[in-house]
Amino acid sequence: MISITFDPTWWLVLVFVTDLIIRIAAIIIVPRNRRPTAAMAWLLAIYFIPIVGVFLFLLIGNPRLPRKRRRKQERINQYIHDTSESLDFGTLRPHAPAWFTGLVNLNRNLGAMPLAGDNAAHIIGGYQDSLDAMADAIREAELYVHVEFYIFQSDAATDNLFRALEEACERGITVRVLLDHWANRGKPTYKKTLKRLDAMGAQWHLMLPVQPLKGKYQRPDLRNHRKLLVIDNKVAFTGSQNVTDSTYNLRKNIRRGLHWVDLMVRIEGPVVASVNAVFRSDWYSETDEVLDDEIELMEAGPGDLDCQIIPSGPGFEFQNNLKLFAGLLFAAQRKIIIVSPYFVPDEALLLAITTACQRGIHVELFVSEEGDQALVYHAQRSYYEALLRAGVKIWMYQRPFILHSKSMTIDDEVAIVGSSNMDMRSFGLNMEISMLVRGEEFVREMRAIEDGYRSLSRELTLAEWEQQPLRSTVLDNLARLTSALQ
Repeated sequence: MISITFDPTWWLVLVFVTDLIIRIAAIIIVPRNRRPTAAMAWLLAIYFIPIVGVFLFLLIGNPRLPRKRRRKQERINQYIHDTSESLDFGTLRPHAPAWFTGLVNLNRNLGAMPLAGDNAAHIIGGYQDSLDAMADAIREAELYVHVEFYIFQSDAATDNLFRALEEACERGITVRVLLDHWANRGKPTYKKTLKRLDAMGAQWHLMLPVQPLKGKYQRPDLRNHRKLLVIDNKVAFTGSQNVTDSTYNLRKNIRRGLHWVDLMVRIEGPVVASVNAVFRSDWYSETDEVLDDEIELMEAGPGDLDCQIIPSGPGFEFQNNLKLFAGLLFAAQRKIIIVSPYFVPDEALLLAITTACQRGIHVELFVSEEGDQALVYHAQRSYYEALLRAGVKIWMYQRPFILHSKSMTIDDEVAIVGSSNMDMRSFGLNMEISMLVRGEEFVREMRAIEDGYRSLSRELTLAEWEQQPLRSTVLDNLARLTSALQ
């Protein structure tokens, strides 16, 4: 009988060669068309934990949407750009700074709608107030209601809004709803919400569904993070708030006593058509249904604000929101106030902020004292020392509240609000919507909101930060490294 023996030396050689091939391939494949920080993070992961690193790279290493979705997005971007090129979007305010006009042109070239004049925009800072305001607007609908939210749950806090949708359906109003699949699927009221939408007769679809058995799959951590509501192309809402209870109905949040603090903006005027164009784009992406043959426009609203809607996300070739934020930071002349729950800037944004301080600009950053997402929370903390040393005033909104609003005000005339955080996920992986606003009256409203946040916050000083224990510094730096894995 012939016995077969295995020489362990050959196994060692095989393992060595395989490992060498993986490392060489990683150097060739990983950095291609990827930011240096993200490439370095992936290479470190693959080099130090090869099996896990390679698996994660294959699972989430591609930050782009599937080719079919990208082509859809490109077609509708071009359609919106071409059909809106020669249309009248209201009368713009005079004497716009040259930098503002240049920034608007940049947004337009990257896929934004035109700058629209003659708009009214008012901030709603109360959590339940905004839900009820949206419900009131839905009850005025005559033609259709378009709803698109990252998280959309039927619960006690949102019952009034859902009843308004049910009443609209009963009146024969068309109600269309989009909600992110992955963000909602694990929530306590997910099935109840879908049943309620079915029962009322709403047309609803999941955004970016991860359903491989149905032929629907893309990188599983891509999200449609937008929050918007459009009624009859007359009134729109957008901002940072999801349609859910302020605890998100999660046991861990309730146990810790956490409540989210948000803001929404009620909009009237020609820019409502731009918000609706974003909805129509996402509806087409999920359903292949074109809702309208033309860009809808409306008469001037009861105000004279200039507004521009900027969609962003992996369906766009460039990071539209990152370039918008950086442009605003470099344009500021006197004051910058940033509100961001998840603040993990890339090199360009960090450079813009520190450079603003060195130019003598007053810069304030509002973040939450309490964190709801451990990795992001610690990655964010890793930037505090550099910001404090540069001269940024950091305000920490006191627990047990999570300051979830997302805004930035520049001097006394320009602001931006929307769904976009200032982190690498929002820049590269999430589909977001931002609204650029020019008008002193809107900035005054924002200043009042900022004053309210400041009264409920405490200032973080450099002296306090320097007392952080070494274990916190190590954890923060590790989280900062993982945040670059895109």
